[in-house]
Amino acid sequence: QVQLVESGGGLVQAGGSLRLSCAASGQTFRSNNMGWFRQAPGKEREFVAAISRSGGGTYYADSVKGRFAISGENAKNTVYLQMNNLKPEDTGVYYCAAAPLIIQRRSPSEYKSWGQGTQVTVSS
Repeated sequence: QVQLVESGGGLVQAGGSLRLSCAASGQTFRSNNMGWFRQAPGKEREFVAAISRSGGGTYYADSVKGRFAISGENAKNTVYLQMNNLKPEDTGVYYCAAAPLIIQRRSPSEYKSWGQGTQVTVSS
């Protein structure tokens, strides 16, 4: 089972940018379908973005489409989430997740491995 560690969160003003990193160990991230999720206080964990095992497919929540980009770097065994034009409603804890097999990639229950999360706070 792959182990995941997120980093890169922080406090940023609205309109700013952050890049989150998800370092994988134990397996290559390319062996998995990778996803980013976020959870705001009092809300359920929600899908943000995903990249397929082949790397040929990327998927985004409508709320982040055009602002966020998911990518992977094989040499560092790391998946990134570039977040631009951040909004206060993007605030939350961001989690990286992995699933060797997947059907509903937007569903948290499909993912078998999770990182500890990194806090993103966007001020208005």
